[in-house]
Amino acid sequence: MSGGKGRLLIVSAAGVLAVALLALTVSKRDWGFLSVAFVCGALAFWYWCFERSTASSREVGVVAVLGAITAVARVPFAALPGIQPATFLIIAAGFVFRPLAGFMVGATTAFVSNFFLGQGPWTPWQMFAWGLAGATAGWLKTAFPRHGRLTAALFCFAWGYLYGWIMDFWFWTAFINPLTWKSFLTTYAASFWFDTFHALSNAGFYLLLGSRVIKVLERFQKKIHPIYPCREYK
Repeated sequence: MSGGKGRLLIVSAAGVLAVALLALTVSKRDWGFLSVAFVCGALAFWYWCFERSTASSREVGVVAVLGAITAVARVPFAALPGIQPATFLIIAAGFVFRPLAGFMVGATTAFVSNFFLGQGPWTPWQMFAWGLAGATAGWLKTAFPRHGRLTAALFCFAWGYLYGWIMDFWFWTAFINPLTWKSFLTTYAASFWFDTFHALSNAGFYLLLGSRVIKVLERFQKKIHPIYPCREYK
């Protein structure tokens, strides 16, 4: 079995597992496992898209290197609440290399960095949240190719909250009982200041380093073809 077919088989198996978890959790009304099933299915879909894309070995190498660099950049800041350069770097990668590559960089960042900071049930959700940050950055660049510096900074700011809200949803479904509107709002309110620090640091990192980082990434982008989500299935 070739490497490509082997990876596709693994992704397909992950999708089947997600569907099985979905059926099990709906029958038992275990919303924590239901949320895990959802995020596993979403991750499987994106990895399947990457597998079916026409990404070259150079493109795969760039994604791996960017994911590793961003993961390393995350570790020293782990002790600072909400101040995290990883989100900004993932968004910058999405701006330059477009949605699919942005998602893969974000997912790789969470997975690799958690070998140092601790793996757990939060890892798939971090992979999903940071992956979406990179993917939506690519979509923003595609839809508004001439967006200004302020727009990009506001986008980074918004993802400080969006990342936190996604992780809050995982925490709420996994650990809070009963699942009510009151407990939902309390969970989100408890992380408000943490998310605010995250949003401000994202915007600050972009305003200070954004143009320089993007120029460096664009130099690499010129040497390879950009990756687009679910391009021609060949």
